[in-house]
Amino acid sequence: MFVDARRLDDGSTIEAEICIIGGGVAGITLALEFGKRGIRTCVLESGGFRPDQPTRDLYRGENIGLPYRFADGCRGRFLGGSSNFWGGECQPMDEYDFAERDWVPYSGWPFAESELLPYYDRSRAILGIGPNRFDAEFWVAAIGRADVRRIPFVTDEVTDKASQFSEPMRFGEFYRSDLNKSKDVTVLLHANAVDIETDADGRKVLAAKLATLTGRTARVTATVFVLAAGGIENARLLLVSNQNQPAGLGNQNDLVGRFYMDHPRLRSGQLRFRGTWARNRLYNLSYAYHSKVVSAHDTSIAGQLMLSPSVQARERLLNARVRLVSIFSGGESEAADALVRIKHRIEQKAPPDWRLHRDLLTVVAHPIDTAGCIAASYLRLQHPRVCRFDAMAEPVPDPESRVTLSEQRDQLGINRIRVRWRLDPLVKRTFDRNFALIAQELSRAGVADALLDPPIEGGEWPETFQEEGTWHHMGTTRMHDSPKLGVVDRHCRVHGIKNLYVGGSSVFPTGSGFFPTITIVALALRLSDHIVKKTAWYRSVYSHALSG
Repeated sequence: MFVDARRLDDGSTIEAEICIIGGGVAGITLALEFGKRGIRTCVLESGGFRPDQPTRDLYRGENIGLPYRFADGCRGRFLGGSSNFWGGECQPMDEYDFAERDWVPYSGWPFAESELLPYYDRSRAILGIGPNRFDAEFWVAAIGRADVRRIPFVTDEVTDKASQFSEPMRFGEFYRSDLNKSKDVTVLLHANAVDIETDADGRKVLAAKLATLTGRTARVTATVFVLAAGGIENARLLLVSNQNQPAGLGNQNDLVGRFYMDHPRLRSGQLRFRGTWARNRLYNLSYAYHSKVVSAHDTSIAGQLMLSPSVQARERLLNARVRLVSIFSGGESEAADALVRIKHRIEQKAPPDWRLHRDLLTVVAHPIDTAGCIAASYLRLQHPRVCRFDAMAEPVPDPESRVTLSEQRDQLGINRIRVRWRLDPLVKRTFDRNFALIAQELSRAGVADALLDPPIEGGEWPETFQEEGTWHHMGTTRMHDSPKLGVVDRHCRVHGIKNLYVGGSSVFPTGSGFFPTITIVALALRLSDHIVKKTAWYRSVYSHALSG
């Protein structure tokens, strides 16, 4: 059920077996799993069912690294979290993403891909996607169209994979009824977690303290606590919870907030197709994004190009995915940018200083560009022969890329955050080599000829570098068996605290080269199984104590 925390008695205490802080993808997945098992669960959600400006303002902070937008429109502080802005694309991590690579500092997960495989499979039902297949060959055969075909690779240096599209799943909307009907799950709305209260030595969590923007306060006591507030807020809450641990919870080795990652994204070059390849839809994001044509098994898919694992190892590169985007008339213009901002406003992702009249004037002032952009991007009436590469790369885990506390405070009196996003030079080399080698393969295969932009290694980021990253905030409470290299252990339990766990992408040791949502769900399912076993043990001990 749902309870508005603004209507609680001030200073009240809510009792539960499990307390989850955060009502996003990880938090809702966990809550539903606990509810199925009859475990009394309380979820603290900062927002309500829709975004509101005062709550949204709590996300704001300082940027002291690369030009970077990490607050407005990048995160959703209402039920469903960032799934409210999610594009719906799903693809598991690659096997080698979990392995230690000697050319990628701090790489390697505490477990292999095989550990997550059954949870990836279970994630499909939650995300509403199709068969547990992500190889392009399977989907091309199932689609069976002449304009959806794989590239006839000449060498083994380049390969491809397929991603599947969720509708996309807006967790707060889609699972609202399930949460409301659950007799064992209580979701407190407008409940901002402001402190994690521990015992005197900081080894056990006693309660989560919450506050509303209307001035109410309360506490939630539980046996187990899970922090699932996102890659930035997870670190923030651990750092501000410093009453018994001056450096913050889990921060005995100064690791909380470090290794902050996002996926850098870059558009580059020009490809001119040969023959009928201009109409191939598989790898072209302009045609394959949520396309009913590029679909089978009631699921839309899209293809990506990538360098083979052997090439990545040979050239000591990071993982990356490369797609194509068509260059339409008016598609790279002020009018196109204005239309995107208007679309973001409709989706409630625009920053607070956005003004509709400015973009409407831009649209009206450039009628030809506007018409071309609408015809191509929204009506898909154009079929140009020219494309750009659109690439997303894995970031290098970097301890100096980090989230810290600012001296500024929000409306609740909590320190705002300060973000320093850094990218290792290896990221630029990864982009350069992906573009060069994939262009070479496309030429050999008779698919397209490429005009590459100048290499960016050793230089500045070009204008086509997306300054908001990809809104994938990862790594700030990274997973490692050693407390000297990670904030949480392989079971996502905070080192040194016996009943505090972390869910979400903040536990990722490395970020792979693609969207993280399906991995977030898989890890949440894995964590739920672990906590259920723990909860059964706690119940057994409690019952034994009562009977004794």
